Amino acid sequence: MNPAPRPPRTADAADLATELRALMGKLKRRLRAQADIGDFSLSQVSALLRLEKEGPATASTLARAEGMRPQSMATVIAALEEAGMVRGEADPTDGRRILLSLTDSCRAWIEHGRAIRQDWLTRALQTRFSAEERDVIARAVSLLARLAEE
Repeated sequence: MNPAPRPPRTADAADLATELRALMGKLKRRLRAQADIGDFSLSQVSALLRLEKEGPATASTLARAEGMRPQSMATVIAALEEAGMVRGEADPTDGRRILLSLTDSCRAWIEHGRAIRQDWLTRALQTRFSAEERDVIARAVSLLARLAEE
C-alpha cells in the first residue's frame, strides 16, 4: 500500500531569497563574460550605461548617481574620453557646465555587446531546455518580473 502523497513543501522565503540572489549573480557574471568589456572597469561600464539610459549628464551628476567622489569620476571620465566612448560639450543652458554624452562608436559597442549576450542566452535556452522546460522558465520570468516592480 502506497502512502498518501504529501503536499509540496512551501519554500522558505529566506532560503529562496538566498538561492535566487546567488543564481542571479552567477547568471549576470555569465552574461557579462559573453561580451568582452575589454579593458574597461566596472565603474567605467556603469557610467556608460547610465549615460545611455538617462542621457547626457555632468560629471558631478554622474558621480552622485554612481556614489563616487567627483575626483574619482573625473578619472573614469578621462579614460572614457581617451577611449573615444564619451564626449563633453558645453551645456546649452549654462555654458560653464560640460554635459557628457556617448559617442556613436560607444552606442555601437553597447548594442554589439547586447546582441552577443542575447544570442548566447537564446542558444542556451534552445539547447539546454526542452519546450516544456522553456514554458516553465517563461512562467518563472513572469513571476520574477513582479520582484522588479516598484
